Amino acid sequence: MKFYSFTGSFLSIVLLLGNFSCSPTKLGKKTMSKLRSGGDYITEQTKDAYYSSRDALGLKEEVPPPSSKPMTVSKRVFGQLADGSKVHEFRLINEHGMEVSIIEYGASIRDIIVADRNGKKENVSLGFDQLQDYVEKSPYFGCIAGRYANRIANGKFSLDGKEFQLANNNGSNHLHGGNLGFDKKVWTGTPLENDLGVSLTYRSPDGEEGYPGNLSCKVVYSLSEDNKLSVEIEAVTDKPTVINLTNHTYFNLAGEGDPTILDHLLTLPGTSFVATDTTNIPTNLQSVAGTPFDFRTATVVGARIEEDHPQLVVGKGYDHTWVVPSVDNGLGLAASLYDPESGRVLELFTNQPGVQFYSGNYLDGSLTGSGGKPYPLRSGLCLEPQVYPDSPNHQEEEGWASCVLRPGETYRNLSVFEFSTK
Repeated sequence: MKFYSFTGSFLSIVLLLGNFSCSPTKLGKKTMSKLRSGGDYITEQTKDAYYSSRDALGLKEEVPPPSSKPMTVSKRVFGQLADGSKVHEFRLINEHGMEVSIIEYGASIRDIIVADRNGKKENVSLGFDQLQDYVEKSPYFGCIAGRYANRIANGKFSLDGKEFQLANNNGSNHLHGGNLGFDKKVWTGTPLENDLGVSLTYRSPDGEEGYPGNLSCKVVYSLSEDNKLSVEIEAVTDKPTVINLTNHTYFNLAGEGDPTILDHLLTLPGTSFVATDTTNIPTNLQSVAGTPFDFRTATVVGARIEEDHPQLVVGKGYDHTWVVPSVDNGLGLAASLYDPESGRVLELFTNQPGVQFYSGNYLDGSLTGSGGKPYPLRSGLCLEPQVYPDSPNHQEEEGWASCVLRPGETYRNLSVFEFSTK
């Protein structure tokens, strides 16, 4: 297993040599040099040994020993596909011990481990331990959904006078990029050189799932010292096309395997949401005022989810896009989520015009997660920054953001998931 250990702005690649036991008299100059540069054997024992050995070896310079909790990126083989290709996992760990695991299959977040108000660390995202489960069973756990996340009516759209027919994989509609969307592609991952993160790339060929243009995509996951997980997605094309990429992580701030998210408190600042028909295709924008869709103040997720509101019946719960309040030249607060039991807080900031809130309405207990527990109905929820569903067919309507990408332009989706406690 390779570890990429960060000290300051320098990246050093070190081999994990297993458990290392030493006394101060056994630390030679070579080992001391590694310790000074933030290298191998970073434990409390060697931290003490460093101080004891420094003077004896004639190393008089005042160089602090390495942190016992360095920021690291580790890489391992997560699994192997039927064609023999290997899928790697990258694990990011910051100085506070927050961990984020990303696999190359679907450029997916596999777990997010963060402390509660008492310091207890738990995984707060839904996922699997085995690659085969992602291949055969995953309802988009943690993935990058695309080339167009969410739905396109009848799998059709027109662009520059030409009609395109996409794969219909959700009844009569197109969902999350089709039968073989970006969630089912193996991306190529590379650790960042100067930051705690990983870059993953994928090239979608012209005509894939019916979309025009060769699309080159990159997603960068980076983890800060203050527990902010940034997801930055970019793409360029050689032909006019439509695009809507998002991360599809399922969250449960009480801990993965907890049976419900209905007791979480959710805030969605948006004053309107995208109403849909019986097949979840948008009809118009509606005000949240006086409806179960009003989350402008913190509201328990389950407080109104069973109300006999037409839109809740259509979505079998919440499965709608909220309009994100616009912010000039910056990121807008799209959502805030709080679990009173653990004290964990998640705030989402994004440059996207909408955020899809999905309340896990199709989880049914048939999937067993990474912690060995089943995922029953509404045991996880998604907050997906994106443009509105079916935007390719609403480009002439007021209030609908453009989803068209042309040669020479760069698509950018920047979202920050900020974790804290209270």
